[in-house]
Amino acid sequence: MVKPQKPPSGRTNLASCIVATVFLIFLVIIVLIVYFTVFKPQDPKISVNTVQLPSFSVGNNTVSFTFSQYVTVRNPNRAVFSHYDSSIQLLYSGSQVGFMFIPAGKIEEGRTQYMAATFAVQSFPLAPPNEASAATMPITTTTMGPIGVPGGFGGTNNGNRIGPTMEIESRMEMGGRIRVLHFFTHHVKAKSGCRVTIAVTDGSVLGFHC
Repeated sequence: MVKPQKPPSGRTNLASCIVATVFLIFLVIIVLIVYFTVFKPQDPKISVNTVQLPSFSVGNNTVSFTFSQYVTVRNPNRAVFSHYDSSIQLLYSGSQVGFMFIPAGKIEEGRTQYMAATFAVQSFPLAPPNEASAATMPITTTTMGPIGVPGGFGGTNNGNRIGPTMEIESRMEMGGRIRVLHFFTHHVKAKSGCRVTIAVTDGSVLGFHC
């Protein structure tokens, strides 16, 4: 005759729950360790390679030009970087003179993408002469970037250029998100700022510092 089995005691159920809880905690710890060591989100890196002014005109104490900027954006993450909130802003004497939205896109994991932006800057007044440099100033000429854009802008005189110059500031921002392991979404943002020195006489880019 088979004896009926006794139902599991409350103590056995408690032990099973404790084991399951410990296992889940251990699993969560492992996932967090992997997330913050291998898949930890990082902000993309922006490098400005070349700045050009394809067209430039000055008259009646105002200036207008076409601005071109060539950059590389590196995604150091182990996930795709989806950017959708990006722009380039030009400033002169503290005021905005140009602006451009960068179309949304994606940069694959661990990849570097080359980007070019060109837009027209409407006419704006030049600063008073005492705010521009009309003396000899040292310059650093631009160099050729990896996208085949010629470098070495403007004439020099033994490393110096004589004549009035103007300086504009280029600010680039890229915002977007990184989705890690298809579950975790992290918002990232990259910024880049450059000061560009321009010869007022012919619009030559004498150099830029980022």
